[in-house]
Amino acid sequence: MKSNSLKKLTFLLLMLVSAPSLFAHALWIETKAAGTKGKAQEISVYFGEYSDNDITKADKWFSDLKDFTLVVISPSKKETKLTSKALENKYQAFFTPDEDGVYTIVMHHTVKDVYGTMKLDYNSSATVTVGTAVKGNEATANSNIISLFSKDLTSAKQKNKVTVIALYEGKIAKKQKIKVIAPNGWEKELWSNENGEISFTPIWSGNYMVEFAYTEKASGDHNGKTYDEIWKMATYLITVK
Repeated sequence: MKSNSLKKLTFLLLMLVSAPSLFAHALWIETKAAGTKGKAQEISVYFGEYSDNDITKADKWFSDLKDFTLVVISPSKKETKLTSKALENKYQAFFTPDEDGVYTIVMHHTVKDVYGTMKLDYNSSATVTVGTAVKGNEATANSNIISLFSKDLTSAKQKNKVTVIALYEGKIAKKQKIKVIAPNGWEKELWSNENGEISFTPIWSGNYMVEFAYTEKASGDHNGKTYDEIWKMATYLITVK
């Protein structure tokens, strides 16, 4: 009896310690910013801490995180669901562009298990530009409940201001904390203005990750377990030339 009680206590302590670190992690998409018609474009999905270059091996992803959905939306708004496969430290998928413009890649997953009293909802997006056209570079291409978008993304350059809009339930997200992470791990937290915007001037070239997390006070039942909060996170890749 004492042994069972000790096991239960140990499990609860582990959950208290591990749950925050689990949902603090992010899922994010990486891909080359430019694509070519008729040539396969690689999409990579990672899990971990981008700023620390702390990447969780694919076979160690928790719960059913590997069952995320990955969709590519073409400039003409054609949606194609992608199939991914596990590699050592990521999941990999491909698509082949067939038109000029901006393709939006969108990932979403609501985790099966409730951690503590929290339901976890992961969202991510990135874009691929084919040719010089900007057709398709629209916030509405991403229909996830929480998202980020930048008109400046297709022309982002060092020392040029980049403006990003935070969206929640299809509306601008005012006065929300947004994190920008540079390629070298440097990060800065900014607050969105009345238009849901944050701006930053990239010093370095490379991939920048923008993160927007929001916790909704809501209770319910999820796969047989109760929750009283829903933690939602969006990540967004910006490649600076």
